[in-house]
Amino acid sequence: MQVTETLAEGLKRELKIVVPAKDMEAQLNEKLAEAKGKMQIKGFRPGKVPISHIKKVYGRSMMAQMVNEMIQEKPTSILSERGEKAATQPEISMTEDEKEAEEILTGKADFEFTMAYEIIPEFEVADMSNFKVVREVVEVPAEEVEEQVLRVAENSRSYEAKDGEAADGDKVTIDYLGKVDGEPFEGGADQDAELVIGSNRFIPGFEEQLVGVKAGDEKVITVSFPADYQAAHLAGKEATFDITVKAVAAPGELEINDEVAKSLGLESADKLREVVKSQIESQYGQVTRQKLKRQVLDQLDEAHKFDSPSKLVDAEFENIWRQINQELSDNGKTFEDEDTTEEAAREEYRKLAERRVRLGLVLSKIGEGANIQVSDEELQRSLFEQVRKFPGQEQEIYEYFQKTPGAVASLRAPIFEEKTIDHLMTVVDVTDKTVTKEELMADDEAEAEEKPTPKKKAPAKKKAAKKDDAAAE
Repeated sequence: MQVTETLAEGLKRELKIVVPAKDMEAQLNEKLAEAKGKMQIKGFRPGKVPISHIKKVYGRSMMAQMVNEMIQEKPTSILSERGEKAATQPEISMTEDEKEAEEILTGKADFEFTMAYEIIPEFEVADMSNFKVVREVVEVPAEEVEEQVLRVAENSRSYEAKDGEAADGDKVTIDYLGKVDGEPFEGGADQDAELVIGSNRFIPGFEEQLVGVKAGDEKVITVSFPADYQAAHLAGKEATFDITVKAVAAPGELEINDEVAKSLGLESADKLREVVKSQIESQYGQVTRQKLKRQVLDQLDEAHKFDSPSKLVDAEFENIWRQINQELSDNGKTFEDEDTTEEAAREEYRKLAERRVRLGLVLSKIGEGANIQVSDEELQRSLFEQVRKFPGQEQEIYEYFQKTPGAVASLRAPIFEEKTIDHLMTVVDVTDKTVTKEELMADDEAEAEEKPTPKKKAPAKKKAAKKDDAAAE
């Protein structure tokens, strides 16, 4: 086999591989000899079939099998011999001329094919002991814990039926039917919907018009959907809701005591406060980690400048671009609404894709150097989390990951990355800084690095009645 490099430009490589016809013939004869003892052909005793006859009957198909095996196996061994790692699966090209192909399969011509690929670039990992990062830490104040505990307890507050008019804070049970231009719209109807007046669950102006209603009342409410409503066909539209009041109930006393805690499955009010405080700390901790991670990624970015494989960048850009366009579509926005143009946005997200790929290569090399492993248990846990997102489709999701090449790798990659970041936290210089909640949660424009979104944040999405209907927030 002869391997000739025909292109070496930047990270791009192209090789011409030639397997002489005599070598193909020799390999074919070996396979024929192996097959001789196993073949049973009518008119011949077992093991006595002449090789010439086997070759006449099966030679062409066996040669075609050899060609396929070479295309599958040779690229890996060639890359190994050259000490190269391909960024993506090499592209294999061979003759499409039927006459030439026939000559190869009949052993009359050399078998030639080309391999085109990009290599993973060589680079040195920077000395990260010089990296300095600040870990922002929030001390959760007791009043915030108490505020959250009250919200939790609110969900278990009791209500007692009342005969009088509904007031702010009362719970009403209603049937409603929403209409735009006199026609009902999807998601705008519900029966026995429970709503606490003043909870701001419904679109602005809806709950206020229920003050004063009594059980048995029928009423028409007129409201306008916000201009930034998530359903573009309803945004800014005036709507009416036909309301039938089923019941009105007044709230009972809201107390934080052991009984309330026990109704939530906890042994005491103190334990409830402890759990709530832990949840708040966990939420802040996630933000702290994201900010810390970004600082590390920014410094890795500055310390590692090299060209990335274009095919990896192309694939990452396409992934980002789909997300961007989906978000714009979901919010009824255009690039002009975001004070940019499609051309400028493409350029911006192309740079983001290049950065992501480069940092991915850097983190991969760091993780490999630190011997970071992703266990089967971690992969199973990640798979379970994915399955939970699609209730009722569990079997289909399991089958997808079993049958789709690269699907399991998509689970492994983020786990490997987070474990590598954990390792880096033991290497870089970390300084803790106590900050307020407001300082920690301050908007970070660069956050698009982790979740690409249009430059301007879309307004908060509005929902409708109850959870998913078109009348509640």
